[in-house]
Amino acid sequence: MRLLLVEDDQMLSNSLLHQLEKSGFSVDPAYTAKEAMTLGEQEDYRVSILDLGLPDGNGLDVLKKWRAKNIAFPVLILTARDDWHDKVAGLKAGADDYLAKPFQTEELIARLNAIVRRSEGRTHSLVKAGRFVLDENRQCLSVDDGTEHPLTGTEFRLLRCLMSKPGHVFSKDQLLEQLYSLEDSPSANVIEAYIRRLRKLVGNSTISTRRGQGYMFNDNV
Repeated sequence: MRLLLVEDDQMLSNSLLHQLEKSGFSVDPAYTAKEAMTLGEQEDYRVSILDLGLPDGNGLDVLKKWRAKNIAFPVLILTARDDWHDKVAGLKAGADDYLAKPFQTEELIARLNAIVRRSEGRTHSLVKAGRFVLDENRQCLSVDDGTEHPLTGTEFRLLRCLMSKPGHVFSKDQLLEQLYSLEDSPSANVIEAYIRRLRKLVGNSTISTRRGQGYMFNDNV
């Protein structure tokens, strides 16, 4: 899942980036309101962590501008402020959740996964598609014959993207956007390589290729 992390504290941002990537997120950091506005408008994110106290503006203003432009990815507000007025203002501005500093990283990640699930119409941490179940917490794939397959971080992110929308065709560019941050420089054929690896687990017919379009997960195979 592609995530926008807006946090001006460099040390905290670096620490969160490491933990979030271990949990299956592909993270783009931003340190100012201006950076957050630009990235939010230009990139395709599944969720964002947004600090309110930014050096060049208020995170609430960024959120209001996103929503005014119909940028609808879920947002978790992260701030040192613990006043209920700030919580209400954030939720009214379009935030999906609120977490005050200091916090436990495990709670932050659990809240992120929860708001993403709600945005996808799910109530649990399992992504089901046909004969397959993807466990977000354990990052493993289960098949209806009882077998389980542990996944690498990239395999998990790619399969989660495909299984979240069975029957939807994802282009290579769309998959690259969800798998890698702006700082990464993946080769042009990396998606093909990972698709081959995943087909060994789910079968060639489960992930089909649409020539000139991309890849699709078939949940009726």
